[in-house]
Amino acid sequence: MKKTTMTAIANYIKNVPELSTEYAELAAELAKGEEKAAANRELYSAAHDAVIAAIDSEPKTVTEIYEACKDNVPEGFTKNKIQYALLHYWNDEIEKVVNAKGANQYKRA
Repeated sequence: MKKTTMTAIANYIKNVPELSTEYAELAAELAKGEEKAAANRELYSAAHDAVIAAIDSEPKTVTEIYEACKDNVPEGFTKNKIQYALLHYWNDEIEKVVNAKGANQYKRA
């Protein structure tokens, strides 16, 4: 179930006394999801400067970027997280260099 659907249902049943138990369970589940999202935002924010510092004007693969910054990022910040961040969070700071025969590369925008 999507978060927006769960939120809509929670808002709908919030003031229905007969559904107070269901509302409490739904609200707890939504809060748990928000806690996880907040922790992820904090993790990406903590890794940002180290990852961006490892990228310059010469194109590098995610593996090369990871090797250059792995000692300076939070524990658990993997190559996959770097790639996700480059494509979804920090895409205005980097430029993707498409490589048709191998791994894509990234450089400073």
